Amino acid sequence: MRKNKLKNLFKEGKAAINGWIEIPSSYSAEAMAHQGWDSLTIDLQHGAISQSDILPIFQAISTTEVVPMARLNWNEPDQIMKVLDYGAYGVICPMVSNRSQAEKFVQACMYPPKGYRSFGPTRGFMYGGNDYVDHANDEILKIVMIETKEALNDLDKIMKTPGLDGVYIGPSDLSLSIGEKAGFDKPEGHPTYEQTLNILNHAKKNNIVAGIHNATPEYAKKMINIGFQIVTVGSDNIFMSDGAKSIVNRIKNK
Repeated sequence: MRKNKLKNLFKEGKAAINGWIEIPSSYSAEAMAHQGWDSLTIDLQHGAISQSDILPIFQAISTTEVVPMARLNWNEPDQIMKVLDYGAYGVICPMVSNRSQAEKFVQACMYPPKGYRSFGPTRGFMYGGNDYVDHANDEILKIVMIETKEALNDLDKIMKTPGLDGVYIGPSDLSLSIGEKAGFDKPEGHPTYEQTLNILNHAKKNNIVAGIHNATPEYAKKMINIGFQIVTVGSDNIFMSDGAKSIVNRIKNK
C-alpha cells in the first residue's frame, strides 16, 4: 500500500503544512496541490463542497504527492466510508466530545476486527494499491477535533482511544465553548490560548499528534515551535479573496 507521508513526517518529529479546500472545484484544487503543501484537506463541514465534489477533487490532488484528507461535516459512518473509499488518507472529525464518540469515529475508519468499515474501496485500490485493505487501518490518519467544553473535561479518555492518531483544534469553536469570542491566533495568556496549550500537552502525554487551524503563517510557525505537528493557514477561498482584493486595492491606490 502507498505509505502515508504524513506519518513518516510525524515519526521524524517534523510538522505537516496542511492546506484547506472550501471551493468545489477540481481545477482550483489541482492548483492548490501544486503549491508545495504536505497535505490538503477538503472541508465538508463549512466549505461549499458536496458529496459529488469529493472524488474529482481527490483525483486532482493526486496529480501530485500531496496527501489527501477530509474534514467531515459530522461523526457519521456513511460519510466516513465514502471519503475513505474515494481515497482519503486522513480523516478529521469535528465536535468529538467524549470517548464514546471518539471510538465510534475511529472504528468507522477501520476494517474488522478493529472496526466496522464496510469493504468496497472504490478508489482505494487505485490510489493506495492492491494491498490497500491489508494496511489501510494503519496508514490512514484518524483525527478528532477538540472544541467543546465536554471534551476539555475528558481529554485523556478521548486521547487514549485505540487507533486514534491525533487531535485537531478549531480555535473559534473552542473559544465559543469556553465563553470567549470566536477567532484565531489568540495571544499568550488568553483563555483560548491556555486551553490550546492544555490540549497540546495532553496530546504529547498520550503520544498522539496535535493540529491547529491558524490565521497567519507567523502564528503557524509559533505553533510548530511549541509542538504542533499539523498546521493549517487559511483556505483556498481566503487566498483567492485576499489576493484579488490586494490587486484591486493596489490599482485603486487604497
